[in-house]
Amino acid sequence: MSGVLMKNIEFSKVLVLKDLVGYQEGQVVSRTLAQLPGVSITLFAFSRGEGISTHSAPGDAMVQVLEGEAEITIGGGVFTVKAGESVVMPADVPHGLEAREAFKMLLTVVKRTGS
Repeated sequence: MSGVLMKNIEFSKVLVLKDLVGYQEGQVVSRTLAQLPGVSITLFAFSRGEGISTHSAPGDAMVQVLEGEAEITIGGGVFTVKAGESVVMPADVPHGLEAREAFKMLLTVVKRTGS
């Protein structure tokens, strides 16, 4: 391994994250930027009406909304999030989302390792 921890992204350059992933009608598009034992960072683009079904994950997951609007369900709560807003989904709590309009997000998941 070359020591590079991030992938699919240019280094030493100013980037606009929302421009690094594009919409495809009827699909969810993703671009993984880091996938390590303790953290994953992924860009997503959802066309309107697309989503991720309810599931739980072993790490805390932070959504940073880059564009558009989505409805995110966390446990029993429902949150509408828009560009510039963020929400954290705690580990092991069921969550899911649906794009209310075309929607882009940066998802960062942090997990315990070696415990």
